[in-house]
Amino acid sequence: MTPSLTPVEIARLFDWLDLAALGLLFFAWMLIGWLIQNPPKSRPSVSVLMAEYRREWMRQMVTRQPRIFDAQTLSTLRQGTSFFASAAMLAIGAALAAIGNAEQLVGVANDLSLNSDPKFVFEAKLIVVLFFLTNAFLKFVWSHRLFGYCAVLMGAVPNEVDDPVSIPRAMKAAEINITGARSYNQGLRSIYFALASTVWMIGPIGLILATCITFGVLWRRDFASRSREALMALTDDIGHRKS
Repeated sequence: MTPSLTPVEIARLFDWLDLAALGLLFFAWMLIGWLIQNPPKSRPSVSVLMAEYRREWMRQMVTRQPRIFDAQTLSTLRQGTSFFASAAMLAIGAALAAIGNAEQLVGVANDLSLNSDPKFVFEAKLIVVLFFLTNAFLKFVWSHRLFGYCAVLMGAVPNEVDDPVSIPRAMKAAEINITGARSYNQGLRSIYFALASTVWMIGPIGLILATCITFGVLWRRDFASRSREALMALTDDIGHRKS
């Protein structure tokens, strides 16, 4: 950072459009997460629909012998979280390296934006990217751990279907699995918005457009995608099984 700058001077480096774009970025990030996890009952999101299928998975797991399929599926989920956690860590290292060598990159950023912003502005924009990447890394690591807890709970479900603790333990495993999937999805959304925040390098208008596009893509995938239509078409099957 540039230690010689006073708070007033720092504030002058960003105009109202920059602040509005940054506020929109964080507002859109929080709003889409809330909408996906708290959708209207008339229009459930893909994440909410999949949560019920995860519960059904654990119900089926109780009677499935052997449970090799369940173990392999959970292992695949853990591999996905491990991969993205590693990728996020590499991206964090790259962002820190870019901040450390900001003087060499600020010229490129200014050429793209046709402005002459000082190094501090470039560093501040990278810190926003770093925030989303760090949040994604923490979410992926926690998701990986939760899927590990789920594996232990699944192993604690008795093989006897008539055992009174079989279904309760399976439902505990399901809720831990759902929580792990929620953290995984939160990590993915942070990656999306980290990519959107990089567009701030070319100016606030670019950040606003990137934020709107990212919000639209995430909304469509959870509320208006073909995969959601397929899940909605099968939702009644689970309801009949539960009843």
